Amino acid sequence: MSKLYNVSASPHIRSGATTSTIMRDVAIALMPACALGVYQFGLRALLILLVSTLTCAATEYIYLRLMNRQQGPYECSAIVTGMLIGMNMPPTVPLWIPIVGSIFAILVVKQVFGGLGQNFMNPALGARCFLFLCYAERMNTFAIPQKVGNAIINYGAASVDGISGATPLAALKAGETISLFDAFFGFTGGVIGETSAAMILLGAAYMVYRKVISLRIPLAYLLTFSVFVLLLGGHGFDFYFLACQLCTGGLMLGAFFMATDYATSPATAVGQIVYGIGCGALTVVFRYFGLFPEGVTYAILLMNACVWVIDRHTAPRRFGVKKGGAQV
Repeated sequence: MSKLYNVSASPHIRSGATTSTIMRDVAIALMPACALGVYQFGLRALLILLVSTLTCAATEYIYLRLMNRQQGPYECSAIVTGMLIGMNMPPTVPLWIPIVGSIFAILVVKQVFGGLGQNFMNPALGARCFLFLCYAERMNTFAIPQKVGNAIINYGAASVDGISGATPLAALKAGETISLFDAFFGFTGGVIGETSAAMILLGAAYMVYRKVISLRIPLAYLLTFSVFVLLLGGHGFDFYFLACQLCTGGLMLGAFFMATDYATSPATAVGQIVYGIGCGALTVVFRYFGLFPEGVTYAILLMNACVWVIDRHTAPRRFGVKKGGAQV
């Protein structure tokens, strides 16, 4: 314990964690979902993931060189952003779409505002929203895996190019019944990295074990979402329907990997709970009262924009300062 204390300016207690190690752990945590996406949709999915990741890394490197900004040890944040962008792509999209999204994420969402830690919204979600607005038809064309029972068969570029259909979330909104088993383990159609709640939870467990994230935001998010679904979902206290809602769409990926982004989430414990509650409530509002069946992207982005207000009103008061800032 004594090694944690340093005779220096605050903070006086420090850990060995760095931005590089944190981002490396996040990238490792994303691997299970990426691997299943590649298994589901074939080499096309792998190519999209590689293209988005390499484009993000190259864009950041070129920008920093052109701006003559000092480059310290590589902190891997661009790699995480690229992985998340690729995971949010349908495997049917042409390769130029993840390239455009990756450039937008790094240049417009991240670097224009000052780089890592200065951006007010999650770069991957900002890119996804931008691509949805610009290329709605391509971003909403989803591949449906071929399967026999619960076993996946015949994956590859040919099957991805030739099979499309509604995602489980769209089916739920249309009043249809889906298989919870398929939704949980990822035997469904959708984007590359968010079809399997099991793989996402596996990665989230790794991040919790490595103390990269706390569970305040994800639990507040998912619990609030669950309460609102039971109250407003139109199915009463149907827990099977609730479980299907939790396991479909981008909810798990958003709750554990995007809403918990350090730069765009509150710094205080109370603020993180308020932030998670807002994300959960807005997700239900967008899913049930919006045009599209998904609402995670817009819910988190709107709460990203409110973080400064949340931090301002949940920050602990300094000793000797009354509420409102007056000195005692």
